[in-house]
Amino acid sequence: MPRPIILTCGEPAGIGPELAPKALASGVPFVFLGDPRHLPDGTLWAEVTALGDSVPVGTLPVLRHDFPAPAVPGRPDPANAQAVIDVIARAVDLAQTGQAGGICTLPINKEALKRGAGFGFPGHTEYLAHLAGDVPVVMMLASTNVQPPCRVVPVTIHVAIADVPRLLTPALLEQAIRITDAALRRDFGLDAPRIAIAGLNPHAGENGVMGHEELDWIAPLVARLRDQGFALSGPLPADTMFHPGARARYDAALCAYHDQALIPIKTLDFAGGVNVTLGLPFVRTSPDHGTAFDIAGQGIADAESVIAALRMAFDMAGKR
Repeated sequence: MPRPIILTCGEPAGIGPELAPKALASGVPFVFLGDPRHLPDGTLWAEVTALGDSVPVGTLPVLRHDFPAPAVPGRPDPANAQAVIDVIARAVDLAQTGQAGGICTLPINKEALKRGAGFGFPGHTEYLAHLAGDVPVVMMLASTNVQPPCRVVPVTIHVAIADVPRLLTPALLEQAIRITDAALRRDFGLDAPRIAIAGLNPHAGENGVMGHEELDWIAPLVARLRDQGFALSGPLPADTMFHPGARARYDAALCAYHDQALIPIKTLDFAGGVNVTLGLPFVRTSPDHGTAFDIAGQGIADAESVIAALRMAFDMAGKR
């Protein structure tokens, strides 16, 4: 029997609690890890003590993790911050010990965790990498509603644009290429993954007219790794990489910085985009949105992204 996915509760004052019961529409076996008192009124749920426990159809299985305080939509409580962090760590333990097929994380609020519990990580991804033994990871955003698929990896992520040329190094790009190639083989079932590399500068530098990084080291790095057997193309002008004809020529695109990667996928598949952490020893996905405090508790949150994230996690787990 397939091992279920753990759906972590995330920030209970956000939209996570109302997305959990809606996620039953995914058809994927999963267990909600969190405090059932934070779920919307009227939610049909049943507590489980083991991940394989069965519950009636249409009922949300809950692996209980009690929080100190109730959840007030839109108003994160510092008293709950440590419990949010503890849920993530507990989910990782369940995945690492083979009890869960993988993890799908509902969104957290980094400011609330830092204020309430001194959370010292930029986000979920970095904390999960730490829990896994400080392994190198990369973030992929993957579409579920467009063909050819759009899969993007920002090599630098949450940094200022002014810092990108300094932080985008040959070692970092090579690491991202290797992690992405291995994950496309292991988790997406691609025997010979094709990876496109975006240039840093407009028109990929246009032979040095608009920047020299492409000539100085990106193209030589791509050529060296291509000689080692990687199916790489680039550096390519980013503005022509994301129309359907271009996407048909690669399986994932590595981009120099955050917006270069995220603008195209959020334009093409805003609701169906999934955040995937590549390089972890366990499967981790998440919906591609935040806590949405402005609409929390109103019952109007769109569950399409979390449903897509659960399905992708389950598919990935089946390939491991």
